Amino acid sequence: MTATPQSSNLHDLLAGGFPADRTKPCFILPDETELSYGALEQMVARVAGYLLAQGLSPGDRVVVKDEKSIAFVAVYLGTLKAGGVFVPLNSAYTQSEMEYFIGNSEPAIVITNAPAYVADAEASGHLMQHTVARAEDDVACLIYTSGTTGRSKGAMLTHRNLAANALALHDIWGFTPKDVLLHALPIFHVHGLFVAMHCAFLSGCPMIWLSKFVDADVLAGLRRATVMMGVPTFYTRLLANAGFTRELANHVRLFISGSAPLLPTTFEEFEERTGQRILERYGMSEAVIITSNPLSGQRIAGSVGYPLPGVDLRIGGGEEIGVIEIRGPSVFGGYWRMPEKNMEEFRDGFFITGDVGRRDPDGRLYISGRAKDLIISGGYNVYPKEIELVLDDMPGVTESAVIGLPHPDFGEGVCAVVIGNGNESAMIAECRTKLAAFKIPKRILFVDDLPRNAMGKVQKNLLRQRHADLFAGA
Repeated sequence: MTATPQSSNLHDLLAGGFPADRTKPCFILPDETELSYGALEQMVARVAGYLLAQGLSPGDRVVVKDEKSIAFVAVYLGTLKAGGVFVPLNSAYTQSEMEYFIGNSEPAIVITNAPAYVADAEASGHLMQHTVARAEDDVACLIYTSGTTGRSKGAMLTHRNLAANALALHDIWGFTPKDVLLHALPIFHVHGLFVAMHCAFLSGCPMIWLSKFVDADVLAGLRRATVMMGVPTFYTRLLANAGFTRELANHVRLFISGSAPLLPTTFEEFEERTGQRILERYGMSEAVIITSNPLSGQRIAGSVGYPLPGVDLRIGGGEEIGVIEIRGPSVFGGYWRMPEKNMEEFRDGFFITGDVGRRDPDGRLYISGRAKDLIISGGYNVYPKEIELVLDDMPGVTESAVIGLPHPDFGEGVCAVVIGNGNESAMIAECRTKLAAFKIPKRILFVDDLPRNAMGKVQKNLLRQRHADLFAGA
């Protein structure tokens, strides 16, 4: 499958995978309501026409901050079709957070109610049949991912980046039109928006479309699904439910996990319950999926498998364990309007991921940790500096250090260690007014001082060791 010869627009590649019979279902809702590929195609054409009627030009940004919906998907595909740059934002972001994203991306259009926008598009009568031509190195999407400085960065993913990754995953994971994908992931994130949906579109298969992970809906969906993609929390919740049986799991040919490390205990318990091994993979916003355990072959607990076809991966410094560096067709070209940052993040054409890992002699990759202080809680990236800035501004706080600690449900739980005094509940409540829910500290601990090295830098590794068992009984 390839895009039309005159254009490298990702829209055409994805639409090229739609089934010839457009009456076949694309989305299946919990109440058994279905939306066909043909209906989606018409919706996308009307959104694209409406965007152009509103003055969208090639390369203009379209920001969407809303809950998960089919309309959200239509706006995504419609933006691509119209030649725009799609900018999805977490619906949990606060107004103050949104001000930065809008100021930085300078969008032509901001959408906060996708269903209403699609309704307006359909009422307008605009219908766009052709796709705006785009070059393979034109930006298709801006995905914002923060850094340890707390300043969010827009990763520029091109049509080539996303097409290369989608085609590779569709191939290595064996997707066919006979598959049925259970989709319970959020779609402001690369996992749900790109990894899951692109595989479904390229194979023309239906998706069981859930707004979020609800045990009853997921268990019902598994009775007809053949593939499930999820974060580790999904699998711990399934294992905690007596209704998740080996018989039910037998309907599914492939369980995939990503966005956060899968604990070996979860991997082993899942195999014991179902007889199947979860396929763990490794990715990030800047390159979508980088490595994957094999579809056919040994999947090992703790390993994220091998680099995707076309991806070169090396351990920086030539050491056995070090920072992972990558290059390849799916690796982004840089951060939006950050030339100095781009010079820091690339070396000899390789992107420096900031993740630390090691490789077996056969090339299998293991993630050892993170060079940066990134916390992954429930599959979401949490950057300590952003939270520390909020805490440090509170009365009675001299200094704060935010760390991630092992959590049985979320992989890592956010914990703040603070020099000073205050009321823990009140401080957490204050955080809720300024930060998205997934960034809120689950605990705030008060101490007299923080461990530091000779240069005065806080040694967060020691804090993580001291408080490692804080959430053990959570």
